[in-house]
Amino acid sequence: MHRLTTRKDALIAVAALAGGLVMLAVHGYSTWTDDWDPSVWLRVFPLLGLCSAVLMRRTAPLAALALATPFNIADVVMGPSIATAMIYGDALYAASLYGRRRTAEWLLGTTTAASLAVAAATGIGLRGFAVGVVGGSVAGVVWVAPVLTAMTVREHRHRAQAERQRAEQVARLAELDRRAAVTAERARMARELHDVIANHLSAVALHSSAVLKLPGLDRDGVVRAMEVIRENSVQGLAEMRRMIGLLRDGDDDPAARPRLAELERLVRHTGRSDLSARLRVVGEPPELPAAVELAAYRIVQEALTNALKHAGPGRADVGVEYTRRCVVIDVLSPLGAGAARLPGTGSGLVGMRERAMMLAGTFDAGPDGDHHWRVHAELPVDQRFADAEVS
Repeated sequence: MHRLTTRKDALIAVAALAGGLVMLAVHGYSTWTDDWDPSVWLRVFPLLGLCSAVLMRRTAPLAALALATPFNIADVVMGPSIATAMIYGDALYAASLYGRRRTAEWLLGTTTAASLAVAAATGIGLRGFAVGVVGGSVAGVVWVAPVLTAMTVREHRHRAQAERQRAEQVARLAELDRRAAVTAERARMARELHDVIANHLSAVALHSSAVLKLPGLDRDGVVRAMEVIRENSVQGLAEMRRMIGLLRDGDDDPAARPRLAELERLVRHTGRSDLSARLRVVGEPPELPAAVELAAYRIVQEALTNALKHAGPGRADVGVEYTRRCVVIDVLSPLGAGAARLPGTGSGLVGMRERAMMLAGTFDAGPDGDHHWRVHAELPVDQRFADAEVS
């Protein structure tokens, strides 16, 4: 249901009526001639009409102006009153501010024309140029000035609203960026933790299982298995300490990151009793960006972890080729015929693909013929990624 008025407008109407009555009591109005001087009680009626229009200055500004106009004309005919002039000016202001934009523009033209007409009429009627100028100026102050003021206030309000909306949009974008950064960081840490834990713990689990399941294993075999377990435990602890330091202090020391130069040791300690691994390096290793080097190491590490879990008996061949444009990684392992020796979640392949994609590289993994599984990745050597953070 549409309200007739608001509490604020009702208070303004009461205040306008009280002020108008006081102005009438102190003779705050003028007369055209000595012969034409309506009584004060007669002047109360235009005042009441104008104050009733004030009640609708926000809820129905155009209707309020239409209601106030004839009462203002009646007051002007009897002799302009200061109170009614101010109240009618407020009606013009409210119609220009709370009505449509075209309404304000139309009122500006109308009040300007009316002020000029008043100037001409008073100048001709009273036969004085100065009187006409004064009359037109007074009409301009009462009629034109409220409309111009409302248009200015309206423009500032629109500008403030636009700035608020822009600020809210910037805040929303900042929040989206923050959430994206948090999500990306969580994904990065998840990949790092997966690669660190999966590789070393898989080797520990497989070799300890071999020792437990083969009670007749000779001492040399037990020693080799324990050496692999110890090596992977030490390396896993070292990388976990690096990850914990990064989470706690945010200080990722590049010197502590695994490097491709350490692949020989990684491959040497990867294997089962029925599976060995061999590294083949082609080309001269260039000075690689840290992001590329870390991603290459992690891809080889995860590919070997998958081989430990899923590969059949035989040998896993790890190839690293350095070209002028990219680092090519190729890991070929025998396909396993039965179930995996250790359970997997499939996140390893996802992580390897994400690492390659973030460096604008390529990645592919799948069967190679009927007997082998191939992991192939190409990581571009580009300085654009020198400062990138590998996820």
